[in-house]
Amino acid sequence: MPGLAGRMSTTIKAKISKMLDRAEDPSETLDYGYRKQQEHLQQVKKGIADVVTAKKRIQMQSKKLEEQVVKLDTQARQALSQNREDLARMALERKTAIQSELQGLDTQVTQLEQQQEQLIENEKRLRAKIEAFRTKKEVIKAQYSAAEAQVMISEAASGVGEEMADLGLAMQRAEEKTEDMKARANAVGELEEAGVFEDITQLGSGSSEIDRELSQLSQGAQVDDELAKMKAELGAGSESPALEQGEKEEAQ
Repeated sequence: MPGLAGRMSTTIKAKISKMLDRAEDPSETLDYGYRKQQEHLQQVKKGIADVVTAKKRIQMQSKKLEEQVVKLDTQARQALSQNREDLARMALERKTAIQSELQGLDTQVTQLEQQQEQLIENEKRLRAKIEAFRTKKEVIKAQYSAAEAQVMISEAASGVGEEMADLGLAMQRAEEKTEDMKARANAVGELEEAGVFEDITQLGSGSSEIDRELSQLSQGAQVDDELAKMKAELGAGSESPALEQGEKEEAQ
């Protein structure tokens, strides 16, 4: 059973693969691949925009911290001028902490700039690759369309295409049916000339040739009887006037 199931699975997969191969249109496949590459390009561009946005946000934060450094430096100087060394020390400590933070932000900005440059370079290469793919795609689509048209014309001219083959089979069946009908018509004509078929008005009456002859004899005898009867009647009518004349003479 496992072997049978495996063979059935392989057969089904082979049939599905064949159906998909027939249904696959190279033009649609190429267009789909081009759209996917365009989506990747848009993702790279979005990544560049995100990096630039993050870099700008850090730069704005750095600018605010630099302003605080200048402000704290000014406050420290003012405190010293007023003999408030404690306040000056506090301002300088905050200034030092902010400067350390600024260094970290500068490092992040440098890293983002490097990442931005790398993404821009990748975007250029990808865009060039996509453009080359688009050109090749259009060439392949044009070649496929031309080849497909040539195949259709050749199949139509030679009659090897599926539709032409179906038409050829239909024509062959029509010719065979026509020949069968002609042969049947000829056979019916020959049988009709030979007198095999009886008159349609006599069908179902049970009559035959002997019945028809007997009927004709019966009709002839009936006619003879009627003729004799009429002669007898005519003969009797001619004797009546003679008898009447004899009776008159005796009376006289």
